[in-house]
Formats: sequence, C-alpha cells, structure tokens
Amino acid sequence: MPKEMILSPSLLSSDFSNLARELRDLEDAGLSWVHWDVMDGSFVPNITFGPPIIAGCRKNSGLFFDVHLMIEAPDRYLEDFVHAGADLLCVHAEACRHLERTLSEISRLGAKPAVALNPHTPLQVLEYVLPQVEMVLIMSVNPGFGGQTFIPFSLEKIRRLKSMINQCNSRALIQVDGGVTPDNTRDLLEWGADVLVSGSAFFAHPPYRQRLETFMQAAGEQLKIP
Repeated sequence: MPKEMILSPSLLSSDFSNLARELRDLEDAGLSWVHWDVMDGSFVPNITFGPPIIAGCRKNSGLFFDVHLMIEAPDRYLEDFVHAGADLLCVHAEACRHLERTLSEISRLGAKPAVALNPHTPLQVLEYVLPQVEMVLIMSVNPGFGGQTFIPFSLEKIRRLKSMINQCNSRALIQVDGGVTPDNTRDLLEWGADVLVSGSAFFAHPPYRQRLETFMQAAGEQLKIP
C-alpha cells in the first residue's frame, strides 16, 4: 500500500439509494479507497451495511474496500465480509476477546488485517500485535454517527502511535476517522497519519474530483490523475 496520503471517503455520508453510482463517481474522480462503516446496533447505536450490500457493490467497483467492523464478536462474520469483497478488515480491539487470533484469521482469509481503537482506549493494547497489522485506525470521535467534531487529544495519540510503529519496525499505516476536514488534514499528516477517512466533509461538497483536489492541496500534494 502506498505511503502518500490516502483519502478514504466514508459511505456512511453517501446517498444510500444510489451506492453503485456513488462508487462509480468516486472512482471516476480519482479516489482509490472507500470506507465502509459496518454497524450492528449493539457495539454502536446505529445499523448500516452487511455483507450482501458490499458483495453487490463489489461486482462493479475497482476501489479498495476498506471495511470497518463496528460490531460485537466480529469473528462470526470475518469470512462473510472477506467473501463479500473486503480488501481490508478492521476490527475493534474493544470487541475482540482474542485479538491476535482474530487478526490472524483475517490474514488467513486473504484480507489485510487492521485494528481500531475508540478514543478512550490506550495504545498499549496494540503492543504485541503491531507487527502483524497492516493498519491501525484511531477513532477521533466516538463511533456510531457521522458529522461529529474531532477530539483534540487524538493528535497526541497519533504521534505516540507513530513512535510505537517506528520502534517495532512495523509497516502499519495510521488511519484517522472522525471530524476529518481539509482544515485539519495538514496537522493530521504532520502528526503521523497516512489514511484519512472523511464522511460528511467529503460527500456534502460535490463534485468529488474537486473535493479530492481540496484535500490534496491541504496535504500539500498534487492530484495525480488526468
């Protein structure tokens, strides 16, 4: 996976009645990733997508499917989501009784393993699994709903995580989800983020190519598409 800034728009803020079109428009705009917020109404107070929806969309999309499982006991559904087309599966440390086992199973199934931490969860829970994950997701809002305000102490958490990753020679990317806008993009990258998830701050500002350009300019990068 590339090391330059990656923008992964969250479909939680997209037009649910036209998901296939939304995915097509994202790809046409030059995006390479898309973020699926999977919620079960138990781990978080909301219900969103399941494997059948992802599988239906996978057939006609070349985007990298970044699937964030905000669900209880995710082990029950890992195979379903991988078969549906997830390229990366991100589980919450708080929802996994045996985190190492869960991450190993994701790898065995052929997807990239990632782990997410809620705002209150300390980084220490990652100490022994960092070498085996492809990405760590720092939640910069409490999960469950879009449109929330960025929690300021998340910047320090990103900085400390970057240090941990460097110390153990991990290749893990750092993803940030919650309150991400062009206004804080540069700060997030400077503190160590690699992948930015943006929902309402992205989808509420079409056209998508122009919005991607706004994020890239905030990052100090050029959009590398025709």
